[in-house]
Amino acid sequence: MEAGLAARAAVLVEGISDQIALETLARRRGRNLDVEGVVVVPIGGAQAIGRFLELFRVPGRQVRVVGLCDAAEETDFRRGLERAGLGSDLTRPDLEALGFFVCVADLEDELIRALGVASVEQVLDAHGDLASFRTLQKQPAWQGRPHEEQLRRFMGSGGRRKIRYARFLVEAAVDLDCVPRPLELVLARL
Repeated sequence: MEAGLAARAAVLVEGISDQIALETLARRRGRNLDVEGVVVVPIGGAQAIGRFLELFRVPGRQVRVVGLCDAAEETDFRRGLERAGLGSDLTRPDLEALGFFVCVADLEDELIRALGVASVEQVLDAHGDLASFRTLQKQPAWQGRPHEEQLRRFMGSGGRRKIRYARFLVEAAVDLDCVPRPLELVLARL
């Protein structure tokens, strides 16, 4: 965290998978966030946004703070930004004007929609997880549900799968012309 306090910019994200996706996308775009003085900080959940805003928004320091959250956590981010004195009754466009972007559903949903089901399944197959995914699809609770929903569930289950696939999906599969909007915009604000 000390290196982050010396940064020129910080991206506050909910978790490690968000951090990995952003850092991977930056590398693919030819950016070196370390050299640029940018840190991507997983804050351990949206409810911690206020504490991290206080940490980085110290009077006399010029640290640009931006962020990324899931739709379900938008209220926590909004509340934290309002408590930090960055506005009141903030709308989503207000959040974006401040540099805070919301993933529709979550990061996995954004990546799955950007890639399409077939491409995500190819990535699963390349990493030996397609059979496990097919097993999930056969479970009564998941039969008949949309493939995108099944993939989101699969990504969110099983240990560190969400973290592994954040890198795999961005690294190998995301077309740089079709990057999910929140990921593209948060990097553009740095």
